[in-house]
Amino acid sequence: MQINYPINPDWTTDELIEVVEFYNVVAQANEGGVEREVFLDAYRAFKQIVTSKSEEKQLNAVHDEQTGYSTYRTVQAAMKSSSKMIKL
Repeated sequence: MQINYPINPDWTTDELIEVVEFYNVVAQANEGGVEREVFLDAYRAFKQIVTSKSEEKQLNAVHDEQTGYSTYRTVQAAMKSSSKMIKL
């Protein structure tokens, strides 16, 4: 599946890599599972870049539409879970 990741032209290359990595771990959690700490670390890095809740919702909506995954549900599952692996 080819994904056109939602990006902000103001991001640096490093920030762009962090955002894409976050969306990659969202996919991993939905496809086969990912370690909870790896997921949460990627989410924290993502939130350092995307600090606005409205921007986060817009970016996630674009990603979710293209992939069929719910970024919100994936994040909620990771935050509420106490297990080592996250799999939806």
